[in-house]
Amino acid sequence: MQRIFGPVMQNAFVVNDLDAALDHWTRVMGVGPFFVFERVEFAEIWYRGQSALDIDLTVAIGYWGNLQIELIRQRNDVPSIYTDFPGRQAGGLQHMGVITESLSWDLCRLKELGVEAVQHGTTTGGLRFAYVATNQHPGGMIELIESNPGMLKFFAKMQAAAQAWDGREPVRRIG
Repeated sequence: MQRIFGPVMQNAFVVNDLDAALDHWTRVMGVGPFFVFERVEFAEIWYRGQSALDIDLTVAIGYWGNLQIELIRQRNDVPSIYTDFPGRQAGGLQHMGVITESLSWDLCRLKELGVEAVQHGTTTGGLRFAYVATNQHPGGMIELIESNPGMLKFFAKMQAAAQAWDGREPVRRIG
């Protein structure tokens, strides 16, 4: 059987208190360091067909072996997959990420299966992504992350930092 999605490379959690989540993941789970992006900048972002450029997100990324752990804190109430997340108040696993070679091709292929993008866009750094509606049952959404050399190099740099991490400087702020 052909797989619908590539291997999961990311587990992403919506959190209410980013500092508490970072403390838990670094101190209790031993995962780190985490790279914190204070405000993710989008060139474009769409949620259910409406522009969501006013979304205010802080994201922290770390690696647990080969698995990327993403912690997401939305600081405003702009409609998004994060404000719609049923576990938003308590926090929890919101989506899993997979790498795709062609976001457009995968979205067309998935549409034939009745799976459509709920939120999609591009960061100012050129990262293209789409969250697809696979959360009709427990298990969360899938984020398709389009592969590009710069992104892969950046992810590899964070993963290498995790492999060499000695417990010092568990949180590293980026912009």
